[in-house]
Amino acid sequence: MNAADSSLLSRYGGNLPRYTSYPTAAQFSDAVGPEDSRAWLSSLPADQPVSLYLHVPFCDTLCRFCGCNTAVLRNADARAAYAALLHEELRRIIALIGPGRRLTHLQWGGGTPTTLPGSAMRRVMQAIRRDFDIAPDAEISIEVDPRHLPPDYPALLHELGFNRASMGVQDLDADVQDACGRIQSWEQTSDCLNALRAAGVDSINIDLIYGLPRQDTAGVARTARAVASLRPDRLAVFGYAHVPWKQKRQTLMPVGDLPGPQARIDQRAAIDAVLRDEGFLPVGLDHYVSPRDSMARALATGTLHRNFQGYTTDSAPNLIGVGASAISSLPGGMTQNAVSSAAYARLMAADADTLPVVRGVRLGPDDHVRAAIIEQVMCDMQVNLGQVCAQHHLPASHFAPELSRLAPMVADGLVHVTGEQVQVTEKGRSFVRHVAAVFDRYLTADSATRHASAL
Repeated sequence: MNAADSSLLSRYGGNLPRYTSYPTAAQFSDAVGPEDSRAWLSSLPADQPVSLYLHVPFCDTLCRFCGCNTAVLRNADARAAYAALLHEELRRIIALIGPGRRLTHLQWGGGTPTTLPGSAMRRVMQAIRRDFDIAPDAEISIEVDPRHLPPDYPALLHELGFNRASMGVQDLDADVQDACGRIQSWEQTSDCLNALRAAGVDSINIDLIYGLPRQDTAGVARTARAVASLRPDRLAVFGYAHVPWKQKRQTLMPVGDLPGPQARIDQRAAIDAVLRDEGFLPVGLDHYVSPRDSMARALATGTLHRNFQGYTTDSAPNLIGVGASAISSLPGGMTQNAVSSAAYARLMAADADTLPVVRGVRLGPDDHVRAAIIEQVMCDMQVNLGQVCAQHHLPASHFAPELSRLAPMVADGLVHVTGEQVQVTEKGRSFVRHVAAVFDRYLTADSATRHASAL
């Protein structure tokens, strides 16, 4: 964004959801519970595939910037006991959806899933392979921490069928790392990537963050250039979300050193320029991919999707979350398990068949149509409202009020509107969440404060 466009910051500031779902988690409440989850899972058609997300809320050390539900747990027996709970929750889910269900996508996230003892990871993965029909082209992915990956884990991951790994780098500058409490050398990063690829886990994603304390445009560009030299298959470039009211660890961040909105925009632009120059393709709001990656093909064919894990090639209509704080997305609604590992364990122990769900949201017809629009905007940078309305048996003029609210963005060059076709411009890519927000009927000035910075 150049100086002439700096006035956009004042008009499009504030906070907005990341739209990894619609409705967003801000709409979850305890009006939805385990019986709703049981009913929604039991009613899934037998021929519908599912994807699985397993959450491990443990790390070896905590990063001050992290907004995830994690804690340090060093006891190996306690970690193995948590893995046993994952195994048991999967058993309860299979009892509802039936064995042999086609599985198209499997992701382990956290936290750091590789904190689980190898034997515990093997038992859970063997149960998944026994109880699900894993598609031959399924993406089986895991998050790893280059600072703490056990030496024997790359070979174990290959043995268990993992074909993608995601690692955090964030920033390579020592001063920025000191501010964030995550000290990670270049050697640790490159050694981890090389070990995974040598073991046969060929596809690698790397996470970068801008907007961290003490970052500047030159520094983030250096990090982006260095990371690009490793030739990862995907990169996720996130803007730091400072939400200390959600994560107390963020109060340890040197707030006075946080870059302002214009600096954040400049840093994002610097990373974008480097990654494009290195041959990576931009995907949606914050991803970049190798032209050979499956996500590039999904982008080209209009089959890209977005869920709680971000952008994905997975087209399964059902996402089942397993573990503490994990979220499920089903046609009937979305549910979330108890957030802390202790609360999750208590609910799992309370009843032999109950699911550890504590909140969620029911989905109605209006939610489904708006979710389709928002996902297309976030993934494809465009949406044909007439086509979406026809698919949902609505009049073509149904979203006329929303179209009129896009007028200021059209005037600012962020969006083109032709009839019912909405197209986000390249200039508007950084503002795509603002376009999506126009179709969010739940978002209010008060509720927006619960989300992260819009830019």
